[in-house]
Amino acid sequence: MDSLPPLNALRAFEVVGRLCSVSAAAQELCVTPAAVSRQIHLLEDYLRTALFYRRHRRITLTAAGRDYHQEITRHLAGIRRVTRTLRHAAASRVLNLRAPHTIAMRWLLPQLASLHAAHPELEVRLHTSAFPPDFDSEDLDAAVVLNEGRAPGLVHYQILENEISPVCTPTVAARLERIEQLLDETLLHTHARPDDWTMWFEHVGLPLAGASRDMRFESSALAYEAAVSGYGIAMGQKSLIQQELADGRLVAPFDRWMNLGAFTYYIVMPRRNYESQAPEAIAMRKWIESISIGEAIPC
Repeated sequence: MDSLPPLNALRAFEVVGRLCSVSAAAQELCVTPAAVSRQIHLLEDYLRTALFYRRHRRITLTAAGRDYHQEITRHLAGIRRVTRTLRHAAASRVLNLRAPHTIAMRWLLPQLASLHAAHPELEVRLHTSAFPPDFDSEDLDAAVVLNEGRAPGLVHYQILENEISPVCTPTVAARLERIEQLLDETLLHTHARPDDWTMWFEHVGLPLAGASRDMRFESSALAYEAAVSGYGIAMGQKSLIQQELADGRLVAPFDRWMNLGAFTYYIVMPRRNYESQAPEAIAMRKWIESISIGEAIPC
């Protein structure tokens, strides 16, 4: 029966023949020069043919070695090519999504159930960050962003109405009769949405200046938990606190909801993903269309 030569020896032979150096080959293969030399001798013994001329500090291919190296290089290149194709096909079944922490916890995770049910073959990897995505340098297929639906080169799908109003426990709300009294309470701010309180006070015609106490949190999710625990009053996003409002853990004491209009949350993707006919891209687009509240907005 025909048999293959030692494959490790073939790999060493290809590198040594390409670099014409045992030490350089050892460095590329992350082994010792002695280990490379042993592999070359093993292959020569197997083939019963000298593959290299060995001179002082110099190694060159023999005529037989040159012909063999040419064929081996061609076949190894083919193996590399089909391996890359297969690895790319496997990687394409992975969808990398990113969203701010609060959106990921309170909105995106529940929505992913429908994608998993429709496409169990897809592996979804969810990352959290408030930074704008860079689809050219990051391994992302889509991301949730907070903006006005206008970013060059991206396609936007609106996913939420952005309505905000102060929210707190019923106990805290019981001592609030006028909006001005908010300034005597602890106001809960978030680094991710630093302007919400200012915009809401402008909306109701009052200055925010004069607030006596505040607490600041990394995300809105933490601010909501603090509000539920009675630490103060958070600026609530109605679409993200539906459960707390429904069960009474949080209330909007003045029911003055401000709709920020186009400034809201969108799922965005680069145009290449939007236009791709790959099965994974089509599945992602159909899922996003099923959970969005508006048509695609190409920019």
